[in-house]
Amino acid sequence: MRSAALLLLFAACKPATSVSETATATSSATPTPSATAAPSATSTSTSTPTATGSATVIASATATGSGSPLPNPPPQAGEGAEEPALVDGEGKLLPQSEDQPAGDSPLFRRHLEQLVAAIAADDPERARAAFFPVKAYEAVKNIKQPAKDWEQRLFRAFAKAVHEYHKKLGERAAGTKLARLELPKKITWMKPGSEGNGIGYWRAVRSHLFVTDGAGRERDLELTSLISWRGEWYVVHLHGFK
Repeated sequence: MRSAALLLLFAACKPATSVSETATATSSATPTPSATAAPSATSTSTSTPTATGSATVIASATATGSGSPLPNPPPQAGEGAEEPALVDGEGKLLPQSEDQPAGDSPLFRRHLEQLVAAIAADDPERARAAFFPVKAYEAVKNIKQPAKDWEQRLFRAFAKAVHEYHKKLGERAAGTKLARLELPKKITWMKPGSEGNGIGYWRAVRSHLFVTDGAGRERDLELTSLISWRGEWYVVHLHGFK
């Protein structure tokens, strides 16, 4: 009986485990790692960027008229297509070159898009940059007052052709876009003196300018004459020689 009383007294005197001790014990346990989402892999798209618009310039001298795109896609509209300088720092006209123009150069593509935009809007001024430069015309032609001839005959005929093509497209003219261009099989170097010219140039006659009208239908417009200046094509006669 005395032993039982001593045991009860010993148990009553034993200190209880404190909250702080319990917390310490709990915190000393190995923490369970929280689940974290695995980092996503860097996205690597293999798709080829889509060029602005649907235009494909086909200007091979051996074009078959099939409308198949070139092996490499043309540059996007306006890409690297700043208008080249025509004169040097002293204001003198830069010399002509004998380089045959490429049919898919960024500048030529830009000029074609400007031409089609001019036809769609019935506004020839939109395509003035695509027309053969007046300063170059002054150097090329051995005639009196070449600048006057350029303005009153050549560009006036070009403006008239723009209006005619706009009328031909009719109510579908709005929204017309460049589809492609096909150069003729024969491209000729015009030697000085061959057609009243004092300077030689490349000439492409009766190219086919394909456009997609506002209804999505492809139309074929003649681009009568292109001539070169410093390795680029420029329009000189849009529809007919006048």
